[in-house]
Amino acid sequence: MDEKKGYTIEDIARELGISKTTVSRAISGKGRISKATTERVLQFIARHDYRPNVMARGLAQSRTYNLGLVLPEEYGAAEFSFFRECMNGICEVAYSANYDIVISMTEGSDISQLQRMIANRKVDGMILSRTLTESATQKFLMEKEIPFVVIGPSVYPEVVNVDNDNEGASRELTGIMLMKGMRRLALIGGSRKHLVTESRRRGFMEAHRQQGIFTDEALTFMDVDNYLKAMHAVNRALELGADGLVCMDDFITGLALGCLREKGIRIPDDIRIASLYDSAQLEYNTPPVTSLHFDAKELGRRACRTLLEMMGEPVEGEENSLSYQVILRESTK
Repeated sequence: MDEKKGYTIEDIARELGISKTTVSRAISGKGRISKATTERVLQFIARHDYRPNVMARGLAQSRTYNLGLVLPEEYGAAEFSFFRECMNGICEVAYSANYDIVISMTEGSDISQLQRMIANRKVDGMILSRTLTESATQKFLMEKEIPFVVIGPSVYPEVVNVDNDNEGASRELTGIMLMKGMRRLALIGGSRKHLVTESRRRGFMEAHRQQGIFTDEALTFMDVDNYLKAMHAVNRALELGADGLVCMDDFITGLALGCLREKGIRIPDDIRIASLYDSAQLEYNTPPVTSLHFDAKELGRRACRTLLEMMGEPVEGEENSLSYQVILRESTK
């Protein structure tokens, strides 16, 4: 037989004069088979560079060797960098375990695309890339007993999740600004439907509590998702005597920076500003903006590795810590 051809289990069995079942057991390491026979099969495989057919292997084990990744349909350009890096980490680990990624989009409570994917048995497990205060997706997957992991906090204690320490990071950066002498910090945040928003808000409040500094609820602005809302928040913060702005992510920070420029407000001379999520946009801003840096790619790796382990798959490679960095730049000097 030509050594360059694609071998099947049947070919190997015929060449070695054994049954297909014996070959399959030698490859999987399961079932009763002598050590000598196992070594013969494995040596043949090594010589001929045989790789099991994934589809056939999946049928035999009732697996698809696909993992589902749920993305929010409404995510915008501001969140693209996070989801791209996170997806890169997921795909890297999945590929190393011979799995492929199938993407499903959800919009609010509409999970029809996900339901169709599960009904057609297209995936063996799911990764959810965003967590909400009300999650029809998590409820559905729990009811169907599909293994899944969420990226971010979960309102369900039984759900497995991986997350950055958004609360601790927010507390640390806010604390640094308070130690720099700022006493009237305004918090400008995004959608209250996203659980990460609440984590960052808690960190902001806890930093004030730890240093015994009063927080004015009038200086908290939530659900800011466009320029008009950002302008309202910035105007109101300035009217109330804010000496610093803490923005929950790079998109909101970009909106706030635009508003301050339009009003002729100088940073950091007139007011200081920081972001609870970093990006190249903030690093190369004039002046560069103090931010929190998280490793989104490692977050994706951790989520995929956790899901595969839940499914009983061996996963190679070491885990890196999900740490963060406070990057102090000119905007808070």
